[in-house]
Amino acid sequence: MAGQRVLVHPPPGDAPAGGDELGGDALADLRTWRPRDCSIAKALAAVGPHSSFLILREALYGVRRFEMFVRRVGVTEAVMAARLKQLTEAGLLRREPYREPGSRTRYEYVLTEAGRDLIPPLLALMAWGDAHLQPDGGPLDLVDDATGEPVRIACVGPDGRERPPNGCASSLASGTAGGPRPR
Repeated sequence: MAGQRVLVHPPPGDAPAGGDELGGDALADLRTWRPRDCSIAKALAAVGPHSSFLILREALYGVRRFEMFVRRVGVTEAVMAARLKQLTEAGLLRREPYREPGSRTRYEYVLTEAGRDLIPPLLALMAWGDAHLQPDGGPLDLVDDATGEPVRIACVGPDGRERPPNGCASSLASGTAGGPRPR
């Protein structure tokens, strides 16, 4: 099964002429690939509802304390507590104790390595929103931290060359159809 490809974006003119929505090898791949093994579905289940994405956005921007998350995301304390618990259990945030003088111990939330690994998809989602939903391009610019020069999210091959999104494909992982890849 390795090496069979499913185009992320079929190039114009490559759509099948009728019958099945996808034809050729792509249809064969879809018949052997199990959607329940989809990493997109698993990632969305781990992150949860849209407010969880906003919590991750705020953590990316440096918010760490419960009260500030509530204020910045605009959800109730009960919803925030549930979302923070879910994101912590999913391994995207880590609770760290802190104590203000004269107060009880409380917790702040920081991105874990897995949470930091979500930064590129979050920034890609922001760039998409800037391009398609913001008439003036959005309120924030994505820039290089060291130089301040504009940057963008892109598909990059192992050789370091950028690929257009419609030039990228998904292929079945080695192993059983859609199953885990040997490591």
